Amino acid sequence: MSDTKVTAVDFFEAQSPLSTPIADATHRIPAIKFIVARLTLADGTRGEGYLLAFHFNPRAIRGALADVRELAVGREVCDTKAFNTACDETFEYFGANGLLRWARGVVNIAMWDAWGRHLGRPVWQLLGAQTSSVPVYGSGGWLSYSLEELTAEVTRYVARGFTAVKLKVGAPELERDVERIAKVREAVGPRVHIMIDANQGFDYPAALALAARARNYGIHWFEEPLNHTDFDGYAALRANAGMALAMGEREFDLVPLRELAKRNALDLWQPDILRLGGVEGWLESAALARAHHIPVLPHYYKEYDAALCCTIPDAYGVESFDWVDGIIDRPLRIENGRAFPAGVPGWGFSFKDDALKELRL
Repeated sequence: MSDTKVTAVDFFEAQSPLSTPIADATHRIPAIKFIVARLTLADGTRGEGYLLAFHFNPRAIRGALADVRELAVGREVCDTKAFNTACDETFEYFGANGLLRWARGVVNIAMWDAWGRHLGRPVWQLLGAQTSSVPVYGSGGWLSYSLEELTAEVTRYVARGFTAVKLKVGAPELERDVERIAKVREAVGPRVHIMIDANQGFDYPAALALAARARNYGIHWFEEPLNHTDFDGYAALRANAGMALAMGEREFDLVPLRELAKRNALDLWQPDILRLGGVEGWLESAALARAHHIPVLPHYYKEYDAALCCTIPDAYGVESFDWVDGIIDRPLRIENGRAFPAGVPGWGFSFKDDALKELRL
């Protein structure tokens, strides 16, 4: 047997040490939970990938992971494209998007980690690094926060050297959103960028009304103001909001990006590496965005996104939460508003064994 064949894929559950109930405009989340894939090669090399699971569809995701594992075991770890194709062909009947694409993505990421570790090289260097660091912004600002909790979070980010922060909007009352934006601006001062994220919580009139008020506070971009399928709504809002629009984290393929680009409806593209099925999907989406002169600003997974953004010359930045930092051995280095992928093999980090609980499929 080849030393680089996948011999096992195991799955684990993990929970952030920072776990606490949070809420945005469309979800109430009781805990911050992850699923970790740990892949083993014939020579004993291991690779890992993780996905942000929260509490959603625990039985369905187990089934998806079991189906994907069958297609990974016995395969050469470097043959990620063939693995992706096998998944899509096998899952076509019920639909390769959705949970099955998430499951494919977490194993694809683990394959890249194992391949990099086997070769003794970081993934971002395997893919052809253009730079060694990228801009990063501090994310959070949950609607469930009190004003004191909100301002404390953003001031902590600024104290750590972040030059941009993001907060959630989509409160039942417009005035509450405006008050929260005003408090953040007061807390961080005039030189720190502020972004707002509605998590698809508005219709067009409500989004436009908030944009009109939020412009007074120098909003850098407005994320997911509308349902992600409302391409014409994004085009109209971009023409009238007076601020940049960002979206993309909900997408499993490139159709929405093409539709938005055709309508001149988007300023920033936010690919989610798990929903896009792994590294290749992320890179394809970034290439299409850049072909349309839309900067790339990926969603959530800073440990992967910082590495991948270093492979394109003009990445706009990555999103930072601290949620996994306490349960991995080498948190991403962030200094002076920039993220620095580790110069060690694979993705540069592993989950601590004592943070993992086996997930029985």
